[in-house]
Amino acid sequence: MAEGQEPDKPRVPDVERLDAELHQVSEELRELAVAKDRLHGLLNAVLAISGELDLTAVLHRIVTTAMSLVGARYGALGVLHESGEYLEHFIPVGMSEQERGALAGVNFPHGLGVLGHLIRNPEPLRVDDILSHPASVGFPPGHPHLRTLLGVAISVRGQIYGDLYLSDRHDGRRFDRDDEDMVVALAGAAGIAIENARLFAELRDSAETFQRLLLPTLPDLRPLTAAAVYRPSAQPNPLGGDWYDAIKLPEGAVGVVIGDVVGHDLHAAAVMSSTRSMLQALLFDLRTPPSAVLAQLDRTLNATGDSPVTTTCLALIAPHEGSWTLHWSTAGHMPPLLITPGRKVEYLDAEPGLPLGVNTAEGRPDHTHPLPAGATVVFFTDGLIEHPDHTIDESLTALAELAITHAALPLQEFVQALADNHPSDGHDDIAILALRTPHST
Repeated sequence: MAEGQEPDKPRVPDVERLDAELHQVSEELRELAVAKDRLHGLLNAVLAISGELDLTAVLHRIVTTAMSLVGARYGALGVLHESGEYLEHFIPVGMSEQERGALAGVNFPHGLGVLGHLIRNPEPLRVDDILSHPASVGFPPGHPHLRTLLGVAISVRGQIYGDLYLSDRHDGRRFDRDDEDMVVALAGAAGIAIENARLFAELRDSAETFQRLLLPTLPDLRPLTAAAVYRPSAQPNPLGGDWYDAIKLPEGAVGVVIGDVVGHDLHAAAVMSSTRSMLQALLFDLRTPPSAVLAQLDRTLNATGDSPVTTTCLALIAPHEGSWTLHWSTAGHMPPLLITPGRKVEYLDAEPGLPLGVNTAEGRPDHTHPLPAGATVVFFTDGLIEHPDHTIDESLTALAELAITHAALPLQEFVQALADNHPSDGHDDIAILALRTPHST
């Protein structure tokens, strides 16, 4: 150190500046955490609405998901009429039972006021005070008095499909730009989900029409009465292999068949159609016993290629000494259900035999049972009773009770009642065929 020079003083940290920098870093980290949470919430929201295939469920899920995303108390989705001038459907969410009751008899909004402003100007809309907006026409009597609004249009294939409305955040704050950006992003995913649901509905309708074209119109089987019903599965691919048929044979007999080809695709439907045609031809050729017809069918299917496993029940109902007799044989299928006058019900349990396509060398037993006047025999596929939460015995018992309840109905109404109130979970297609003997011979 030179003579007369003062020693260096120790440097004192700038505490205020350091605190300010730390606070800034803390705020940036908090904002990053919030942004991460919002992004995570948006991704979960997109997954939620993309997981639905039913259009009604998709629309409701869009509203509830958007509400959750921005913490809104109320939400709604208005679907535009094809003219684009007014709302054709309106899906409100968030109102209590009391609030809904107060609006009993009030028509849903068709797009007046602020809602109409968004229809005419399909740009994101944020309103801090709805009643103060120039387009506001107020609320109908009994309607909750909403304060804030966030509205976003939803487009499908470049056309405005409808508008998503959110109102009143739970925390009382106004909707901000971040809320708007989130809902706009969600609306983009919503448009894709709506289009997927509409395409699925078209595919399902086409598949169901195709399936029904493969199934027969029941012929006149008098003096017996016959009725049938088919319901597609609730699976994404509704094509199935369930089928039924009834054929009037010589000497007053009637041939009855119900079956189920394993699978839910075009191959299963095609095999079902060819199997039904083969069986009809074999019935005319062989007629009895049913086990012989099934054995020949099994050999024929085996010779024609790689056919899926198929269960079926083949029955002949023939007049016998002033009454009727049921002759049947099954290939791994559900037993027929017999309902006799007085509403007595029983399953015709017997050795079921192997399904078709398992072992052509294995025979199947034949069975017989008398049918009194006014008896109803119900043939059905397992889609009518299968439920993951119930055993087969529980479901069969439930079906028997259901049959007793509706036994007095005309036959077509009877099978419709079984299909409408079935004990299954609907994951599989359902076929029901019922025949009723005349009350007097």
